[in-house]
Amino acid sequence: MAGKVKWTNVAYNDLEGVADYIAKDSTYYASGFVREVRDAARSLAYFAKQGRIVPEFNNPSIRELYVRSYRMIYQVTEDTIYIIGFIHGARDLNTLWNQEKRSCSGEES
Repeated sequence: MAGKVKWTNVAYNDLEGVADYIAKDSTYYASGFVREVRDAARSLAYFAKQGRIVPEFNNPSIRELYVRSYRMIYQVTEDTIYIIGFIHGARDLNTLWNQEKRSCSGEES
């Protein structure tokens, strides 16, 4: 499957927040981490189902791919892969999603 990969605004802001946090200690490592995340996201265009189904959502179209200790959460549609979240693996996903009233649909974000 080859599809377009699109970042939702929420997910992009998540990644930017992580990069800003890392950059407080090292801009070099922050930019390297962002490159690594973007490479992982680009790989989804060809291997969209490489990530596991997100257990909290139990929806086959909502999957996640770990990049170091972060969860890149994405939705697979017929022709587009939407990155809908990028959060630390230690965070409670259900609580975060409910508090921020996030959507599991990339098309709505």
